[in-house]
Amino acid sequence: MAALPLRHAGRRALGLGRRLGGMSAQDVTALTQAKTAEQIFNVLGELKGGAMKLGQALSVFESVLPDEMAGPYRESLTKLQDSAPPMAIESVHQVLAENLGENWRDRFTSFDDEPAAAASIGQVHRAIWHDGREVAVKVQYPGASGALLADLQQLSRFGRLFAGFFPGIDVRSILRELTDCVSEELDYLHESQMQRKFAVGFDGDPDYFVPHVLAAAENVIITEWVEGKSLARLIESGTQKERDHFGKMYLRFLLSAPSRVGLLHADPHPGNFKVMPDGRLAILDFGATALLPDGLPAAMGTLLKIALVGDAETVVAGLREEGFIRPGIELEAQSLLDYLGPFTEPAQVEIFKHSRDWIREQFQRTSDPRNADWSIGTKINLPPNYVLIHRVWMGSIGVLCQLESEFSVRDEFAQWVPGFADKVSN
Repeated sequence: MAALPLRHAGRRALGLGRRLGGMSAQDVTALTQAKTAEQIFNVLGELKGGAMKLGQALSVFESVLPDEMAGPYRESLTKLQDSAPPMAIESVHQVLAENLGENWRDRFTSFDDEPAAAASIGQVHRAIWHDGREVAVKVQYPGASGALLADLQQLSRFGRLFAGFFPGIDVRSILRELTDCVSEELDYLHESQMQRKFAVGFDGDPDYFVPHVLAAAENVIITEWVEGKSLARLIESGTQKERDHFGKMYLRFLLSAPSRVGLLHADPHPGNFKVMPDGRLAILDFGATALLPDGLPAAMGTLLKIALVGDAETVVAGLREEGFIRPGIELEAQSLLDYLGPFTEPAQVEIFKHSRDWIREQFQRTSDPRNADWSIGTKINLPPNYVLIHRVWMGSIGVLCQLESEFSVRDEFAQWVPGFADKVSN
């Protein structure tokens, strides 16, 4: 990681030489950015901890990048979403012994030492529980707590470098959010409690499956096994029919969970969602959740509906009341309405086609200082109770654009977002 800025500087120096040799400035810049971006994701894909956490968070926004940049390392992004280098089996056994006791093997009839999956702070092993059920044993890496915090602090120093390759994305804010969520994600007992609530709330659902927790300790969670392929693989090679259907199911889960279980799943990257052989969508990893006992804020749907009918002044007043616009901040109402395009446009039509071209256009419009809409973003405040909601909403839009899903977002809002109960006519 420390070598990245130096190598980037070296490429810029090499680019200067190429310009002197007759290569256009535009071509040199594109080549330098592509090489550095490729290296960033190769590095992030080879690491665990904070580096992989950041890589997963950024991978959700891959669809905003131009094809010439995203193409060379799209496979690295896919790997970041559902795999990482495994830890030594001796370390796994040590964690199991410390958390389940020296006789931990007695709990299983078999335990596969080869990891089935590895992620940023832990990895999963397949096993057979003592009652014959197939289970997933999630084991946290030794020393993950201190290492993850140290990683994120180190990564914050590279925020400006990363930001250069993600137009419209505040990488430093993402790092701050990740740091704020670290304690919850490292607490497997807390995660197990959240997963139990989701599992009970979705138990027997014909469309979704949340694996039940069989046992949990500080650094180990044992749950029902889930067979299937992740949405990351669907992005890579799914049919359009699959992309449309499971894109809709993905959004519906994120929107419906607050009203069904009083919780928001706050880690929407594709590796946490698996398409099962029976067609259900399985949801994994509940380390990042937001408590919403009353469901999504009612003002959220009301303001969306008002925005769709073009009442800009009322939207501004509503955003002030919710704390999005601080006292004394003035902005042009119609410009604000235009700035909210990524949130409102999908519900403006009966059927919306998510696409990389669309999301790139939105991000370029709202992140380029040369555009009038750009300044709006500097005047908007994000209230604390909306931080994770915003993270999930933005992340889900990015994933849906990677899937290039086509379905009625309007219908999903009408069913699951309070205050948006009635369809809006154009």
